[in-house]
Amino acid sequence: MGIDLANYETKAREAIKAFWGNRAAAQQKQMEAGVIDRGERAGVTGGKNLDGFITLILDIVRANGLHAADVHLTKRLVTLPGYFRPTKQWDLLVIHQGRLVAAIELKSQVGPSFGNNFNNRTEEAVGTAADFWIAYREGAFGQQLAPFVGWLMVVEDAPESRSPVRDATNHFPIFPEFQGASYQKRYDILCQKLTREKYYTSAAVITTPREAVGDGFYSELSQLSSLRTFVTAFAGHVATEAAQFPSPPSLFQL
Repeated sequence: MGIDLANYETKAREAIKAFWGNRAAAQQKQMEAGVIDRGERAGVTGGKNLDGFITLILDIVRANGLHAADVHLTKRLVTLPGYFRPTKQWDLLVIHQGRLVAAIELKSQVGPSFGNNFNNRTEEAVGTAADFWIAYREGAFGQQLAPFVGWLMVVEDAPESRSPVRDATNHFPIFPEFQGASYQKRYDILCQKLTREKYYTSAAVITTPREAVGDGFYSELSQLSSLRTFVTAFAGHVATEAAQFPSPPSLFQL
């Protein structure tokens, strides 16, 4: 039996509509309260922005046989031990019969500031993965097969994120793939490298304009960093876990 992608394209479009809708609602709430939000912090800290993608992940887990898995979202239940630091809170964990099946980070970035945020997201992604895999090697999660470790980024499709960016270094040249690359392209490169270097099982970036609040439109930048590649890898991992360790159906625990 093949893996089930749980109609991910339709659900991703619904997730995008909710992403922009929730951001707009948070900003409107601050405006009504008389708060000036020059950096669009309300849209970032408003919460619930990426819940549509959590729903997609839950559906993939169900559709591929892990009916008895515990899918954790609350802060006290998404904390894992680290190696260089005591703990790290993930956005979502999948636990099945005491095994860590998946740890996933869901991130987003909108304008106007793409430069500093890109660098911060990159450092965070690399550091999180390095800490995680050494902790895994040292037995922090017990003796088990490697879990699925995922990183999914949603980026605003805007002129500032599409435009070429110039960088200069005084002593040594930057790698050719980054020369003149837009921030969208840089996220594509980042995701490809995070996967190729095995920092993450799969890393994906999708772009979407603000107007997508109505239709949920999004774009993928390459096959290697696409949402389809991400959900296919995740569904395959879930199906493998279900085949190796079958269990009777049960309700998900959030």
